[in-house]
Amino acid sequence: QVQLVESGGTLVQAGGSLRLSCAASGSIFIINLMGWYRQAPGKQRELVATITNGGAVNYGDSVKGRFTISRDNAKNTVYLQMSSLKPEDTAVYYCHALALIGNYWGQGTQVTVSS
Repeated sequence: QVQLVESGGTLVQAGGSLRLSCAASGSIFIINLMGWYRQAPGKQRELVATITNGGAVNYGDSVKGRFTISRDNAKNTVYLQMSSLKPEDTAVYYCHALALIGNYWGQGTQVTVSS
């Protein structure tokens, strides 16, 4: 089993920055890839960014150039640095882990960007 706990979501003004954290615990050795997804009200969950164990990253088109995903293996934590935030970035952000035995999700953290 893998447990994921997100933190860092809050209310921020448009143009501002915010960093989300996701701490993994449990059977972390079976994790192949971690990432962030988000879901706005009335919309489907969408990819924000992913990072592999080797450090390869991938971003959703809507956040390229503004968001950066990184990981601290010593702390078993993945970060999402968000800059130039827009009102359309408002959503619940979920941490995700792809493991050998399945997918795991955090409980989500709310990010609200005011105009």
